[in-house]
Amino acid sequence: MKLTINNSEITVENGATILDAARILGVYIPTLCHFEMPEVGVVNRTGTCRVCMVDVEGRHNLLPACSTVITDGMVVRTNTPRAVKSRRTMVELFLSNHPKDCLVCERNQNCELQSLACELGIREVKYNGERMKFKKDTSSFSLIRDPEKCVLCRRCETMCNDFQTVGVYSAIHRGFSTTIGPAFDLPIIDTCCTFCGQCVSVCPTGALTQADNTAEVWTALYDKDRFTVVQTAPAVRAALGEELGYKIGDDVTGKMVAALRRMGFDRVFDTNFAADLTVMEEAAEFIERLQNGGKLPILTSCCPAWVKFIEHQFPELLDIPSSCKSPHEMFGAVAKTYLAEKLGIDRQKITVVSVMPCLAKKYEAARPELMYGEDRGYVDCVISTRELARMIRESGIGFQSLPDEAFDGVMGESSGAAVIFGVSGGVIEAVLRTAGFLLTGEPLQDVEFHELRGIRGIREASVNIAGRDIKIAAAHGLHNARRLLEDIRDGKALYHAIEIMACPGGCVGGGGQPYYRNDLSVVRRRGETLYECDRKNPRRCAHENLEVKRLYDEMLEKPGSHKAHELLHTKFTKRTGY
Repeated sequence: MKLTINNSEITVENGATILDAARILGVYIPTLCHFEMPEVGVVNRTGTCRVCMVDVEGRHNLLPACSTVITDGMVVRTNTPRAVKSRRTMVELFLSNHPKDCLVCERNQNCELQSLACELGIREVKYNGERMKFKKDTSSFSLIRDPEKCVLCRRCETMCNDFQTVGVYSAIHRGFSTTIGPAFDLPIIDTCCTFCGQCVSVCPTGALTQADNTAEVWTALYDKDRFTVVQTAPAVRAALGEELGYKIGDDVTGKMVAALRRMGFDRVFDTNFAADLTVMEEAAEFIERLQNGGKLPILTSCCPAWVKFIEHQFPELLDIPSSCKSPHEMFGAVAKTYLAEKLGIDRQKITVVSVMPCLAKKYEAARPELMYGEDRGYVDCVISTRELARMIRESGIGFQSLPDEAFDGVMGESSGAAVIFGVSGGVIEAVLRTAGFLLTGEPLQDVEFHELRGIRGIREASVNIAGRDIKIAAAHGLHNARRLLEDIRDGKALYHAIEIMACPGGCVGGGGQPYYRNDLSVVRRRGETLYECDRKNPRRCAHENLEVKRLYDEMLEKPGSHKAHELLHTKFTKRTGY
C-alpha cells in the first residue's frame, strides 16, 4: 500500500496502520492508549484515547492513527491546525477529570499523561466540571489501584487478558462512571489476580502502582534493636542502574552492595546463594521423580505469579510443580535459622528485606504457609528495584561515585547458574547443569543450553544425560503457560521438566523493574547482562558452591533430606476467585 504522510511517500505492507507508517518515516504522532509488543503477541490498538488524531484527505472527520488501517493512495497530514487542536483538547479533557496530586504521585516525572501535557504546551485546565469519584483499592500486598487516575486506555485489560490470560480487568459501570477494574468491583485481593505487576508496567498514569514498602524498611533500619539483613535478586543488578544514570543493562552489583551498606543494612547478601540452594533441591527432586516413577513433568516453582496462576486456573495439576520455595523465601528461612545461629542473634530480632524485580514477591512473603509464626514470615519486607532506586536517591548517596564492594560471607557465594535465574529459561538450565552432574558424576561438557534462551514464547530442547533424552521446555508469559498446561493436561505434550515465568523475558521484565516502555530490546539487554555474569563466574554450577556445601554439612544434611523439606519446601492450594 502506498500513502503520503506530510508530503513524504511510503510503501507499507497491507494491514499496516497510519501510526505504523509514520514511525517508519520518523514522523511523531503522540499516543496514550496505544502500545504493542509484537514479539510476544501483545497489541493494544483500541483508539480509545483519541490523542493520535490525524487529517486524511477526503475524510470529513479526523481519524485515529493507531487503529486506522491504510488504504492505497491515502494522503495523511499529522500537523494540521485541527489535528493539533484535537489532541490538545483531548489531553485537556483528561486533565479536567484527573487528580491534581502530581507532585506526590508514584508516577511523577514518569507519567505519559504528564509528558503529553508538557509536549502540547498545556499550562492550564480549561474545562471545569464534575470529576469521577472512586475508592482506592489497597487490598493487596502487591499493587494499588486508583480508578480516579484511570484514563480508560485499556492497556491493563489487554495485558491481563491477552498476554497473561488471567482476565481480571474489564470495563465496568457505564457512561461517566465507566472505569477498568475487576468484575463486580471486587477488591483485587479477592480475584484470581496473580500480582505479576504487568498491568502496572503498562499503565500510562498512576492508576495502577506498586504497593510501597519503603517506610517499613526505613523503620527497621532506624531501629537499633533490629538486625537488618538484605538480599538482592539476580535481575536487580541488571536494571537498577537505569534509574541511577547508567546505560540499559549495565551491571551495577558492586555499587548496589556499597549503597545498601551506606543505607544502614547490617548484612548485604545475594539471593543467588539461595538460587544455588534451590537448584540443589529441585535437581534432587527431579532425579527422585525421574528414577522412581514420580509425577512428570516437574515444573519449576520460583515464580510466585505463575504459582498463583496454576492454583486458580489448573488446580488439577497441582501435583506437578516442584515443592521448592522460591530462592528469596529459601534465603529468609536459612537467614532466620542457620545465619542467626552463626551470628548468635535471636531470629526474632532479625529483619529480612528482599529487593526483587517482582511485585508478586510482596504477596508471596505474606502467604500463610511461608510463615513460621502467626504474624511473622521468614521474609519481613519486599521492595522492588524501583523502590530501592528511590531509597538510594532519598539517602543522598552518590551512587556512581561509590566503590564496588562484595557481598557478605557465610551466605554470599554463588555460581553462574544462580544469576541466570533472572532470565526466562535460566532456572531450568541451572537445574539441568546440576542434575546432569548428579546423574553421571561428571560435569556436562557444555553447560549452556542455547535452545532455551531468547524471547520466543515457548522454547523446547532435548538433552541427553546418562544415555537418556530429557525433554524440556521453557515459557514466559502466562498465555504461553496456559498453552503448555492445557497440552500437558490433555496428553498432547510429554516433557520431563518445564520452567515457567510470568513476565516478558522472565524476571528481567518483572513488574517491579524500571519501566521499559514495552520495548523488549531493553529486556533482552538485561538478560544478556546476566548471561555475561554467568560466563565470567569461575563456578558455573550450583553444586560447586562451597558455602552451600557447608550449609548442608552443618545443618541440612543433604538435598531432599527431612530437614531440608521442613525448611526449604512448601505446598500449594486450590484457589477460587473471579
